Amino acid sequence: MAAKEEEFQKQIPYQFKDMGLLKRALTHSSFANECRNSSVKDNERLEFLGDAVLEIVVSDFLFRHYPDEQEGVLSKKRVEIVCEPTLDMCARAIHLSDYIYLGKGEEQTGGRRRPSIVSDAMEAVIGAVYLDGGFEAAFSYVEEVVLKEVKGKQLYQDAKTALQEKAVADGDGEVRYEQAGFTGPDHNRTFYVNLYIGGRKVTSASGHSKKAAEQQAAYEALLLLNQKETVDVPETDRTKRV
Repeated sequence: MAAKEEEFQKQIPYQFKDMGLLKRALTHSSFANECRNSSVKDNERLEFLGDAVLEIVVSDFLFRHYPDEQEGVLSKKRVEIVCEPTLDMCARAIHLSDYIYLGKGEEQTGGRRRPSIVSDAMEAVIGAVYLDGGFEAAFSYVEEVVLKEVKGKQLYQDAKTALQEKAVADGDGEVRYEQAGFTGPDHNRTFYVNLYIGGRKVTSASGHSKKAAEQQAAYEALLLLNQKETVDVPETDRTKRV
């Protein structure tokens, strides 16, 4: 058993019977193309399969958990969950990018942090779980890794808009993002931002693009503000809400 696959299995709620499937799911085309051994296959076919499995599991989840919503609303929610940024965020929770097999060129140009590569590998692993353990195993895997905190993930996607709306509604003032510099080479930079509301610094965050850093800052600010509201609610009011 390869050390990389063995270590990755410790991060996920599934144990493979066929470790070859897992290795293929973690193999990017750049690595396969650089290998002289023609038996090394990339993860693109597994990605294709995993994409289909992911869509049906998410559709089933939304159908059962939102019984009063119309088709259009369910479709929008599904897109928000299966989109590249959300899958990339889910992948970070299981440290997936650390275990992807990449070619030297892709590695040197920051491919390990590229959302498209990481999200594709995420889908490939889902496809591999499906082939290895069947639909029930894949369903459980997606529920645990992707859907467990679906509300939080949806909040993340809409964080900047939601924060702006909340600041206006609460009369807190303007939301402003201030660039605080960056580190790293051109192909693999990390950007830093500070977030202010009404002139008051609320949080700081980082990301591999200015947009990602701002999104993360907005998300963390929302969590902080929501937590503060919960703490500040008088005990009598909490009882009334229940």
